[in-house]
Amino acid sequence: MEKIIIYGIPNCDITKKALKWLKDHKIVFSFHDYKKEGITKRKLEEWCTQVGWETLLNKKSTTWRSLTAKEQSSTTDQSAAIKIMMENESIIKRPVIEVTNKLIVGFNEENYSKQLK
Repeated sequence: MEKIIIYGIPNCDITKKALKWLKDHKIVFSFHDYKKEGITKRKLEEWCTQVGWETLLNKKSTTWRSLTAKEQSSTTDQSAAIKIMMENESIIKRPVIEVTNKLIVGFNEENYSKQLK
């Protein structure tokens, strides 16, 4: 059986939808709470290698909008994006699901059905 870890924030509506979907489909997983457990630079680097920093950095989030114009305009590469994500975990698109050697970012029922069943 594949090991599934879902990364997110428990009070996030999208994370809640993903958790409910996994439970409804009786998929066993563990949950990693960014707010309590944080996220390592190494983990973010691994994810960026798999899906790209542009996918992980949620520029539609309230957290992104609360950054200064200088912080936003200087986030132009992986290194800068990782720095921002480590300082503000809530700016990471949620949820991030690790499944063995795959990474699924965001919530999409059709995608979940294809990749998690």
